[in-house]
Amino acid sequence: MDTIEEFRIDVPQGDVDDLRERLARTRWPDQLPGVGWDYGIALDDVRALAEYWRSGYEWRVHERRLNGFPQFTTVIDGQTVHFLHVRSAEAGAFPLIMTHGWPGSVVEFVEVIGPLTDPVAYGGDPGDAFDMVVPSIPGFGFSGPTRERGWNVPRIARAWDELMGRLGYQRYGAQGGDWGSSISRELGILAPQRVVGVHLNMLAPVGDDLGDLDASDRERVERLRRFRLTGSGYGAIQSTRPQTVGYGLTDSPAGQLAWIAEKFGEWTDGGLSAVDRDQMMTNISVYWLTRTAGSSARLYYEAARSGGWGPPAVSTAPTGVAVFPEEIAAPVRRLAERSNNIVHWSEFDRGGHFAAMEEPDLLVADVREFFRPLR
Repeated sequence: MDTIEEFRIDVPQGDVDDLRERLARTRWPDQLPGVGWDYGIALDDVRALAEYWRSGYEWRVHERRLNGFPQFTTVIDGQTVHFLHVRSAEAGAFPLIMTHGWPGSVVEFVEVIGPLTDPVAYGGDPGDAFDMVVPSIPGFGFSGPTRERGWNVPRIARAWDELMGRLGYQRYGAQGGDWGSSISRELGILAPQRVVGVHLNMLAPVGDDLGDLDASDRERVERLRRFRLTGSGYGAIQSTRPQTVGYGLTDSPAGQLAWIAEKFGEWTDGGLSAVDRDQMMTNISVYWLTRTAGSSARLYYEAARSGGWGPPAVSTAPTGVAVFPEEIAAPVRRLAERSNNIVHWSEFDRGGHFAAMEEPDLLVADVREFFRPLR
């Protein structure tokens, strides 16, 4: 069935009350004196965020904001897919599918949807308008949980192409970071006749021959190597034991909070203060309230067993890359050009992994510029 159903977020009040009660009963671990974040996210930071989540944060306010975007669900390849579909009022608006990653959600994009769909209202050119499709990855949030094995990046990309077809879009663009980068890039490979261009704000440098790289590019490669050695423990766990980690994260809101907030503290340009606190808490709340900590982690497991960590396939799709300096996998152009058709490259002096949350204006401007000649 190709049926598309309207969707509205309506979390039972009992689930909101249960969250607050659990937070009030948190059993806190100890922490060594003076270690800060050396062993992981600091106890004082998690306690402060947990108290705000319990007594200051208002889920209903942000639920209403999310419900201000038209939302839908459909079943593709046996899996429920939730998505925002925000059509522009501008004639000739170009379709764009924008995909989040982990530990993100559609919440990442609430600040960029308006400028991309209604550029005039934000001082832009009406010719830059997009019809926005913003799906939740299978297993994540309101698309979760997955019900069977095999939801890897190629399968998600095929589902996205099917979704765009169901919505009547025969030509479209794709954008994403983190897993959204992999999925968007895969879309350009599997549907080159429909995907006119792919814009990425993460593209891990891949390659062993570094002889032609300058010092700056070598440092980016070295930074990624350091991250893989010291900062990727979450990925090792989620790619091998997603079920096991899911028990703790689904039962303890403080555990879910720490697991995700650590990444916002480490992967941004400025730490936890680099993103709006309520937007981050709404993102975390989506994981908690949909009980998708474990099912979202399965994407790592599936990728590890389907060649997802291997050398990338060659993409001929016109590709644009926005480089934010604190990105954990900051792209290197000479390496990217070996397997991508790079036609646009921008380097920014601020921002990190969560570009749509940290620097929405920079991301919006770059997306507009990239797609302008491809429409």
